[in-house]
Amino acid sequence: MIEQVFELSMKDEKAVERVIFDENVHYLHMVFNKGDGLPEHYSNSNVYMTVVRGKLSIGLGEQEVHVYPAKTLLKIPEGTKMNVRCEHDETLELIVVKAPAPKA
Repeated sequence: MIEQVFELSMKDEKAVERVIFDENVHYLHMVFNKGDGLPEHYSNSNVYMTVVRGKLSIGLGEQEVHVYPAKTLLKIPEGTKMNVRCEHDETLELIVVKAPAPKA
């Protein structure tokens, strides 16, 4: 078998799954419920964030929080301050790709 196969969970509970974490790319699957999110942090690589379902509330840099619906893809540059939250009733599901993979 040449390919590697990875499975994403199908649950609604909060989760941050490291699906692929290698020297080329970091591929994460995240699920958040209302009031959940990530601690404020700075991106350590270019971040490509796909909203699979729900609505993403995100503050980037010093700008006000923007809300993005499902089927939205954001490209966020390395070194950007990020505040990722689920502030709505519906479950938020994200795919996050960091490329190139962060060093260390």
